[in-house]
Amino acid sequence: MIKILAACGAGINSSHQIKTGIEEEMKKRGYDVQVDTMVMKDITEEILAKYDIFAPISKPKLPFEISIPIVEAGPILYRISQMADPVFEELESVIKSLKKR
Repeated sequence: MIKILAACGAGINSSHQIKTGIEEEMKKRGYDVQVDTMVMKDITEEILAKYDIFAPISKPKLPFEISIPIVEAGPILYRISQMADPVFEELESVIKSLKKR
């Protein structure tokens, strides 16, 4: 299982939409993913260490170096395939590089 952390400013709406979008699309593509959501300000190095991929709404500036792959997932929110598909393609590419399924 691939563990992904989605994050936004409040952890209420946007990150949950990103979660749903990623879970639905990656399932269609044959990947077993679990997406959790969190408020950006609450993310710590220790929390990120529990995940395979970080999918924030936009490029984060955290007080530590992020050691896992980052896929900016904000375009998923538009629910327009021309915008969301490149995010899903990048996620799939990262998942393949992790050699997990």
